[in-house]
Order: sequence, then structure tokens, then C-alpha cells
Amino acid sequence: MLHEIALTFVKGIGDVTIRSLVSYCGSAEGVFKTKQSLLEKIPGIGPKTAQSIVKHAVFERAEQELAFIDKYKIEPLFYTDKNYPKRLKNCADSPALLYFKGKADLNNQKIIAIVGTRNATNYGKAFCEKLIDGLKDHNALIVSGLAYGIDVASHKFAVTMQQTTVGVLGHGLDRIYPALHRSVAESMLANGGLLTEFPSQTNPDRQNFPKRNRIIAGMADAIIVVEAAKKGGALITAEIANSYNKDVFALPGRLDDEFSEGCNFLIKTNRANLITRPADVEYIMGWELNIKSPKKQEPTLFTDLSKEELEIVKIIKAEASIAIDDLQLRLNMAQSKLAMYLLNLEMQSIIIALPGRVYRLN
Repeated sequence: MLHEIALTFVKGIGDVTIRSLVSYCGSAEGVFKTKQSLLEKIPGIGPKTAQSIVKHAVFERAEQELAFIDKYKIEPLFYTDKNYPKRLKNCADSPALLYFKGKADLNNQKIIAIVGTRNATNYGKAFCEKLIDGLKDHNALIVSGLAYGIDVASHKFAVTMQQTTVGVLGHGLDRIYPALHRSVAESMLANGGLLTEFPSQTNPDRQNFPKRNRIIAGMADAIIVVEAAKKGGALITAEIANSYNKDVFALPGRLDDEFSEGCNFLIKTNRANLITRPADVEYIMGWELNIKSPKKQEPTLFTDLSKEELEIVKIIKAEASIAIDDLQLRLNMAQSKLAMYLLNLEMQSIIIALPGRVYRLN
């Protein structure tokens, strides 16, 4: 893991470039073994960046980080690892490397993110409690940002109800911010965890939190906004989630309530589904517990389908039903291309689209 960590410390390269380098060189270790002249031929890599790579100047800092994560039993997750959040992997700007401490399954079958204002009211907190309690039979992973207000309330309710919850941080795992939430964070480790893309010695600087928000949006199936002003982190997370084609929900509030203005705006502009009860999430996401899984069908011949469409049908048939994110990872296909094939199969009545972007055979 030393080479993977070292890559993130090279100045001048970001997550997208790291993936490009690994793709060209075969592995993170291969990047550092490649000659400077060859590195410079890779798109996006200039002489200055190539020289930074071959100098290996980042290895001392990477070794420090490796020692830190070994000492505190932190799991590094490179984007090629099987435990890396698969939903997040489908997002073009996802972090190349994550640091995780805890026991949660970051690829849990159902994941919801709950975000909102730092100035939470009793109305917002009560809904968070009602939502988490109403969805507990689904064993969904609850994700939030450990910030004041709605975030920490969601984590607290999840811990109380023995639901798995993960906090995504805007700093390294050598600290907790806000410090007031340390006891909550520690209680989350027993059944959930803490996740960040930032190495140790990273301060909770302002610019880190919008980056943190894309992880919250990317790793969840649905993002639920509970109380939000018209400007702020919760609205940023909702916008990111929409750009990822995620399902977004918002809790409506009074027209004159400052911290419902953002939610009402999301609903009014069709950026979010209106939510008033847990059953709304169950219905939109296709999570209703009384829905029986379709019986496995006998093999059917599809003679007029392309090679790609036949492969899609084969996977869906084997799984009974499958979400588009899982299908994309299995096929390693661009989402726009996959969506075209799925639409064609749906128009031919070969597959059926279920709520929550899930597909099964007709």
C-alpha cells in the first residue's frame, strides 16, 4: 500500500490523474518504476510532474502515513480494492484513496445519507429519529458528516437504535472535528465507522468539506435533506447527488422557516422527492419489505439482441434483480452506454425497471 499512498502525496496530480497513471502503468508501484520520458507521454503529465514522481521524494511522507494507519488499525482503501465503496467508484471524481476506521460494510446492500442544517430544530431532529426507526428493518447503513445539527443527530439516533452508521470527515483520522462530537464518533466505531480521503495532519479547513460532501453523495443510494437553508453544505450535497443521478429526498417545512427554505426549493424545482415518512423512501427506492422476489425464470432465447444486451440479460437473470450501479461495475461499461442498452431491453419488454434504478427480467 506504500506506493498507493505515495501517489496521493505527489504534487500536481489529482484523483482522475492517479487513475490514469495506474491505468497506463499497470499499478501504483509501476508508476514509480516508469521512466520519466515515458511518464511525460501520458496525457495530463508534464515534465515537472513526471520529475516529481521519479524523484520518490514523497516516500518519506507516505511511510509516516503507513506507520500511522498501522498503529491505529486504519484500513486504506485504494479504488482498485474490493472493499472500496462500489457506488462511489462509479463517480468520475471519486477519491483514489480512502482511509477507514471501523467495522461497517461500505458496500452494504442499502445505504442512505442524511444531511441538513447545523441549526437543527426539534422538527428536524424528530424526523431523523422517525426516519431511522422506520427504516431499521432494512438494515440500511446511515451515512452523514458528523457536523453539528442534523448530521450528528442522525448518527446519535442510529447508534441508539443499533443501526450501522458511518461519518465522513473533512480532515485526517488523527483528530475529530468538532471536538465536542468525539464521544459520538467513538461510539460509532463499534458498529459503524469513520471515513475520510484526507491523511493524518490534515486540518478541517473550509475547502475540505465540499470535497467531503461528494463522498457522502456518491456512496449512498439515496440522499435525504432534513432542514436546510437556501445556501449551505446540505444543498451542495443534494446538487452533487443529482449530478450523480442519485435519488434525492427533502423534508418540506413552513414557508417562513429559514431552515426549510432549501428543502422547499429542492422540491419546488424537482431536484428532490418530497418525503414525510419512511414509507416514501421505501416506495421510491423499491425497498418495501412485502415485495416478494420474482421467481427464477427458465432460460429464454433472445435471438435479436446484441452481444452487450445478451450479457446484461444474463447477469440480471442470475441475480433475479440488480441495481444499475452493480450492473455497471460488473460490465465495466460507461453509464450512458449502459442506460441505452437498458432502455432498449425495456422497450422490448425483456426487462422491467423498478424504483431505485433496479432492473429484473419481465
